[in-house]
Amino acid sequence: MIVYKDGSWQPIEETNVSVMDHGFLYGVGLFETFRTYNGIPFLFHDHLKRLRDGLGSVYIEWDHSNEQLYDLVTEALEKNGITDGVIRLNVTAGISNWGLPTETYKAPSLLLFTRPVPEHNPGSKNAVVLNRRRNTPEGDTRLKSHHYLNNLLGKRELGTSQDVEGIFLTEEDYVAEGLVSNIFWIKGDTIYTPSISTGILNGVTRKFILHLCSLLNLDVKEGKFPKEELLEADEVFITNSTQEIIRIAKLDDTVFPAVSSSWLTCLKDLYKQSTEQQLMSYQQVKKVDWKNGKYELISNEADMWTI
Repeated sequence: MIVYKDGSWQPIEETNVSVMDHGFLYGVGLFETFRTYNGIPFLFHDHLKRLRDGLGSVYIEWDHSNEQLYDLVTEALEKNGITDGVIRLNVTAGISNWGLPTETYKAPSLLLFTRPVPEHNPGSKNAVVLNRRRNTPEGDTRLKSHHYLNNLLGKRELGTSQDVEGIFLTEEDYVAEGLVSNIFWIKGDTIYTPSISTGILNGVTRKFILHLCSLLNLDVKEGKFPKEELLEADEVFITNSTQEIIRIAKLDDTVFPAVSSSWLTCLKDLYKQSTEQQLMSYQQVKKVDWKNGKYELISNEADMWTI
């Protein structure tokens, strides 16, 4: 793998971060993971906005433009011989003194990794509720940060299976999120998902799904829900940027039979349409029309660089 770090491209084996980088010493660093479709980074602006908002909250100054980063993504794909890849964009605080600083980090380090999209991407998974509870965010909201021990311990509990997702509950026994996903469920014509107040990550794909639901005029309820309400659902699904939308076939001992024509089927179809239209932001999607027996997504390509 050829990676980018602070102005140069090099094999990953030769890429180093200083032991005095506060991303290493204190976990002051954030990252975004997203996919490219036909070489175009999907929901790119939304990922960058979340990254910039998060960096500001941990006092990291970062001035790369969207255009500069787009060019780096393109170059990373070329150097690694990949068209459709998974990109990890990492910003770490940079070198500072030993101790807890009060000043702003003004020289962060940028790393960009890429790898092929995993060949195995199942349409459905099973899930289990973890004994490990979701920890509370370190700050006001959960960041996609270097503080990942809660997830790592949850993965240890889950084991090695690739087709099972672990579901966190909060300390108060409310449904939170998956190990690497946000969770939704459907009951009738209502979509349910845990609210940000539970301490979950506000996933970019999560926000896009909520946007699609609003265009479909679906009733959406965000809140604090006990596990029992989740188990009474008609359908359950999880989302993330790499795996897109994955149906949950079974959660613990509860089976959720596949429904051939449902709101989940509709959302998956609209998501596929959106990747084919190479959206850079979910805000490009202006409406959903009913045509030829299905919903069709209407986007505005002119908004690609203005959003």
